[in-house]
Amino acid sequence: MGRPLGQHFLADRAILDAIVAALVPQFGGVVLEVGAGTGSLTRRLAPRVGRVVTIERDRKLAAALRGAADPLPSNVELVEGDALDLDWHGLLAAGPPSAVAPAAFKVVGNIPYYVTSPLLDKALTPPLPAVIVYLVQREVADRLAAAPGSRTFGALTAGVQAVATVERIRNVAAGAFRPPPRVGSAVVRLTPREPAYVAPAELPGFRAFLARLFGQRRKQLRRSLQNLTGLDAQRVEAILGEVGVAPEDRPEMLTPQELVTLHRAVGSLTETRPGPKL
Repeated sequence: MGRPLGQHFLADRAILDAIVAALVPQFGGVVLEVGAGTGSLTRRLAPRVGRVVTIERDRKLAAALRGAADPLPSNVELVEGDALDLDWHGLLAAGPPSAVAPAAFKVVGNIPYYVTSPLLDKALTPPLPAVIVYLVQREVADRLAAAPGSRTFGALTAGVQAVATVERIRNVAAGAFRPPPRVGSAVVRLTPREPAYVAPAELPGFRAFLARLFGQRRKQLRRSLQNLTGLDAQRVEAILGEVGVAPEDRPEMLTPQELVTLHRAVGSLTETRPGPKL
């Protein structure tokens, strides 16, 4: 990948193998790869599974892969296009009759920083994969795996942890890439919860609620919910009491489960109020 697309190629074989291992590949399994790049991860993954559907946005890279002297394995389908625009489930279902069924598919990718959140949302859109392994900027990994009460716990953390468990597999130094990025990276594994804390139909509203609530993260919940709902302090305190959290708490002190419960209590009210100035 080239720098205009925010792409850095992972060249360290040990890290590539660690990503494949984190995916827990199964012979006969189906994997969707976001960003084929130079095919390094694709080639290491293909012998371990039944089918790989790999997406590449860069036309030159896609052409290079198709015309390589060492072609991609026969169980790899290269799709040219933007992963955010493509229908992942449609691609998996559109394989040849002999292709492995897409049930319990897995997702893997080296994710550019500027599209991390959208690609997380895309991967966590039902029907969900069995597991997601992303190589992300270390700062993003910190936020994804953060515990309630920490400075890095925020809207992204709660939104993801409400639907999936997050494991930090390992850190990756800049020198593992060509060209090396200016920041460190980390491999994270997301495993969808069964059941999730929040239902699929609630997700858009829940994410919007988190963005508004954490937009006022320095305020105590009493004040921030007054701002978001228009309710008086007494009513807000009563709602917080029903949820089981203190009015003096700040958003990052709540667990994902508590945030889901709070959204169900006041979410419809916050949707009718203007959001905070960020």
